[in-house]
Amino acid sequence: MRMNKDLMRVKNALRAAAPVVTALAVAGCGSAPAPAPPVPSATPVIARGLAIREPVADPRPYGAADTAFGLDVLGAWCQADPRANLLLSPSSLASGLGLAYLGARGGTAAAMAAVLHLPAGGSTALEAGLQARSAALRGLDGPGVTVSASDQLWADPTLTTLPSYLNAIATGYDAGVAQAPLLSNPDRAIREIDQAIAAATRGQIPQLLAPGSLDEIGWVLTDALYLHASWATPFPADQTEPGPFTTAAGQQVSAQFMNGGPYNTVTAGGWTAVRLPYRGGKLAMIALLPPAGATACAMPATAAIGRVTAALAAGSPGVLARSIALPRVNLGVDVSMRNLLTELGMGVAFTSSADFTGLSPQACCIGLVQQADTLHVGEQGTTASAATAVGIVGSAAIVGPPPVTFDRPYLMLVTDSATGEPLFAARVADPTAP
Repeated sequence: MRMNKDLMRVKNALRAAAPVVTALAVAGCGSAPAPAPPVPSATPVIARGLAIREPVADPRPYGAADTAFGLDVLGAWCQADPRANLLLSPSSLASGLGLAYLGARGGTAAAMAAVLHLPAGGSTALEAGLQARSAALRGLDGPGVTVSASDQLWADPTLTTLPSYLNAIATGYDAGVAQAPLLSNPDRAIREIDQAIAAATRGQIPQLLAPGSLDEIGWVLTDALYLHASWATPFPADQTEPGPFTTAAGQQVSAQFMNGGPYNTVTAGGWTAVRLPYRGGKLAMIALLPPAGATACAMPATAAIGRVTAALAAGSPGVLARSIALPRVNLGVDVSMRNLLTELGMGVAFTSSADFTGLSPQACCIGLVQQADTLHVGEQGTTASAATAVGIVGSAAIVGPPPVTFDRPYLMLVTDSATGEPLFAARVADPTAP
């Protein structure tokens, strides 16, 4: 009897699910979150799948995975452009690709899992781990710290999206679903997606997608991340002063250095790490200075970062309290990640051999991966934003075998289906002749 009542409640919840989803919600500045911006009125929406919540898993393996993935991307990007400033949100990029991964199958899923460093385990463990990761991100929000992360699937209304996929992204990422005219009017779809991204990032990223970038794209998976965090101890503005900085090109420039401290610092493997906590203590920046004379694109090992971060947070032996001089920075990038991800081993996901049948029988492959980021580090704290778009190409060719085209001489038989008796027979050599 109790089981029947539980089933009835689930059925009632399904019937009552409103056809409106949260589209890239943004938490308000300060302790009180602002209401989520509405989905653009021109965009019909599909109700979010009802996700059954599992017990919360440990999010730390996913944090380590995203760190390893982020270092891989930064390393490959640095090799391609060693003199440029690089800015990346591993969390946002991993989320956008993670949404696509939940629809990948076979060799495509294996390649993506390897590049993303996803922990081993079945689909249930994966969705629970992703859910814990999303909950941990939401838990960073508090007085003096605003963290807003949101995920969305944009689907063309003429294409089929599997209910099992909708449930998976709702469970793992709390992702909403909205319709957009991706195939019939991609420019309008770009405007709608950019409008939602701009709202989610407080105007920090007004445009993510370039005109024409969604041609032939049937689904777009987006992640938006916004951060505004005040230092636990602000840098005194009157102590900011110019100082020399040697660029990656070997040139010496004058930068504005913020001076403050003391902060917990530790040296390991030649790297000097400093922990700069934000208000509330849940969030911190770890600044890493490479060894003198290190190669231009040297990256610390993921395991080493984990050990250093834990030591700094705990004040372990070897951790020193030191003052620091940190440049004030204001960075922004908007870049395609396709070539970098191909180089890292995800190339199959971008080809016609890709398998995204877990998303839809009409899904072909990834057509674009675009990320935009902003970062401002000043005396009072840090403001940053990131947005990622992963576009999935729709392909009618994989729905069934190609059509048979009678484009050369052929025969026609008009037969009795029961007996096979041929009532008429013809050979068509020229269908235009009388």
